[in-house]
Amino acid sequence: MSVKHLLNFKNWSGQELRDLLELALTIKKNQPQYRKSLEHMTLGMIFQKTSTRTRVSFEAAMTQLGGHAIYLDWRSTNLVLAELKDEIRYLSRNVDLIMARVLTFEQITEMADFSRVPVINGCDNMYHPTQALADFLTILEHKGRLEGIHLVYAGIHNNVANSLVEGGTKLGMKITTVTPEFNEASRDQELLDAATKTGLFTTTLDLKKAVAEADVVYTDTWVDMEFFLDPKYEEEKKRRIAKMSPYQLNQELLKDSQALIMHDMPIHPGYEIDRWAIEHANSVIFDQAENRMHAEKAVLVKVLGL
Repeated sequence: MSVKHLLNFKNWSGQELRDLLELALTIKKNQPQYRKSLEHMTLGMIFQKTSTRTRVSFEAAMTQLGGHAIYLDWRSTNLVLAELKDEIRYLSRNVDLIMARVLTFEQITEMADFSRVPVINGCDNMYHPTQALADFLTILEHKGRLEGIHLVYAGIHNNVANSLVEGGTKLGMKITTVTPEFNEASRDQELLDAATKTGLFTTTLDLKKAVAEADVVYTDTWVDMEFFLDPKYEEEKKRRIAKMSPYQLNQELLKDSQALIMHDMPIHPGYEIDRWAIEHANSVIFDQAENRMHAEKAVLVKVLGL
């Protein structure tokens, strides 16, 4: 029997994503009905990268669905010593699902190859599908639809941008990226080519024009969280800040816009976004953050085939 993983959106159709988001809405609106959905089930959570939202939301989701989550810090387990495939073979004999937040997509695919149970990608260098699902859920709640909605992503093209482009175009959204810098570790040309063929994906450097046409404006960190405070990365950080400053979401850019303002967090005020935009009435940043848990509940239920 094949196992349903969520590694990215490549093997998920637009209809499957729509069904998943409808399930998330249903669970969110009827939480008491789902309190025993994952009773006696266990999620193994592997963290090679630091986390706030991914850990809290998945652990809370499992608890609220009647299940249990085990937190595994990569550095304090034998994951740091042994071969990954062997540790996953063992872990998947003890848990019902695995969620992993790791450095590379190759690690996620290796886990899926050797796991007996569904593997959920909680973030890697190329994709962040659970974040994108929370974003789509938030837009759906605020706009009432996804098809035809124009989302403008401004910043550095990274893993989040990939998942927004891939999932958004499958859902009938128009996605425009304003990305003068590209994280090469995140480049998936096959994904970008497929999105371009839909006619729904474009890229530009004219941020002002893109924002004027946007229903949603989205940004993310200019420096990956594992490097933000690293002194060895200081020169690269300065270079990126100098290059990216004209692409900040701020009062001057957004003062006449009615677009929703989104950021996947953690936020760096004064860098990719200013405090005015964070606190604006159109900001749905904390709705996004809450919806991580609700979207993940739907993922947990769906990949288990329940």
